[in-house]
Parts: sequence; structure tokens; C-alpha cells
Amino acid sequence: MDLMSLVIFLAIGAAAGFLAGNIMKGSDFGLVNNMIIGVIGAVIGGFVFGLLGISAGGLIGSLITAVVGAVILLYLAPKIKKALKL
Repeated sequence: MDLMSLVIFLAIGAAAGFLAGNIMKGSDFGLVNNMIIGVIGAVIGGFVFGLLGISAGGLIGSLITAVVGAVILLYLAPKIKKALKL
């Protein structure tokens, strides 16, 4: 992975985290947290889309995949946290 690919990957992660934060909570989490949420969301979204047989290519497809995964992450995180406290 060259430097430009890494920058694009992190930019998509930051945008996906920002969008998912606005969809789920109405606010964002800051640049670094948005990147983390977006990158983890991209992995989750890629896994879910793979299970469903959906492929999304290009920058827009990558962004959509990451946003869907980040929304799933933000939806499940409080539920997992609550379940672990039991």
C-alpha cells in the first residue's frame, strides 16, 4: 500500500465515521475517533456485504460500505457493552 492509498483509506474512514456518527447520534466523535470507527466499519461492512453477495466498487462504493459497517458498529457497541456488564 503506497502513501496515497493510505491517505485515501483514512479519508474514507474519517468521512464514514463522521456520517455514521451523524446518522446514529446526531454528532461526530472527532477526527481520530471518526477514522477508527470508519476503518472498523469498513471491515464490518465488507464482511456483511460479502455475506449478502453485494459488491460495491470505487470510492463511493467504499464509502457506502464503510458507512453501513460503521452504523452497524455504533448500533451494536452499546448493546455489547451493556451485555458485558452483566
